[in-house]
Amino acid sequence: MSVRENFLYAMRRKGSSYIPFEFILCPSLLAEFRQRTGMEDYAEYYGFPTRLLFVDYIGGSEKFHKYYKSVEGIFINDWGIGFKQGDTVDFNRMIHPMKDFELLSDYEKYPYPNPIKDYDWKSFFQKVQEVKGRDLIAVAYEEVTIFETAWYLRGMDNFLIDMATGSECAIYLLDQITDRRCTTAGMFARAGCDVLRLGDDVSTQLDMMMHPDTWREYIKPRLAKVICAARSENPGIMIFYHGDGNLQKIIPDLIEIGVDILNPVQPECMNPVEIKKLYGDKLSFWGTVGTQTTMPFGSPDEVRDVCIKMINEVGNGGGLLLAPTHVLEPDVPWENIQAFIDTVREHNKNN
Repeated sequence: MSVRENFLYAMRRKGSSYIPFEFILCPSLLAEFRQRTGMEDYAEYYGFPTRLLFVDYIGGSEKFHKYYKSVEGIFINDWGIGFKQGDTVDFNRMIHPMKDFELLSDYEKYPYPNPIKDYDWKSFFQKVQEVKGRDLIAVAYEEVTIFETAWYLRGMDNFLIDMATGSECAIYLLDQITDRRCTTAGMFARAGCDVLRLGDDVSTQLDMMMHPDTWREYIKPRLAKVICAARSENPGIMIFYHGDGNLQKIIPDLIEIGVDILNPVQPECMNPVEIKKLYGDKLSFWGTVGTQTTMPFGSPDEVRDVCIKMINEVGNGGGLLLAPTHVLEPDVPWENIQAFIDTVREHNKNN
């Protein structure tokens, strides 16, 4: 069975020859990997089945500069959101260009990205074919899909208030984002991507950060439109949804609108084994190994035990890509990363 076949069989719960796995390293752990191995690319070195692909933005950032007091040391993305990056960990400080907007006209004048002209789609289409030609899975990145893009622009407190008060500005902003996400989702599907990676963090560690009915009113129908746009171009594309925290209350909704793969199934917030029992006939799972507990604070033996449990109880019958639930940060010992790798490889070799 080829790498592509194994992944697709696993995610479609049709049985697979082995458990696929992956992880993401923060800058300091990437440096440690390179020092230990003398290699550059850990996805290649460890044989990950997927490659996460981004379409390059070519629209320039100058049109957003008027929304900033200073742009020195700030990366401004395609939506005009500012980021001041740290040197070690994966996180950064965010600057919200719409934080002081008050009038609908402020939103109407904003220079939103053109989803076709502002991106290098020709190169992206080529990257997809190159990845698939190497027997790998092409995964298109379109996370921070709707809700997170809105609050990144507006600021979280502001945008939650906007939704709670039924602001026409919130509806306008969400629609502007959704229209563009529908276009790019269609382009990702047309390019031949195997998986479309969507997602918004709408939960805390304990529960939803908004009432589920608020999510159903503002976010769900718009997310459904994005999924439909992708499937109209390629009915077979798999839909991946990332949502940190405890989002159990909306898992049935995600299934209803066409999500195939749930990530990260954060074990500090939800029990992956119980989620598998409840939804494993309709959903596959990508993640399940805790980056708040097991990976940084467990022993190598504890990492092995958790991996074996997830493989046996969540991966039973297919439907699992084993992975840490977030980026591995500097507090994760390399011995635990090696234990994760060795455990999956040993299982795959013996089974």
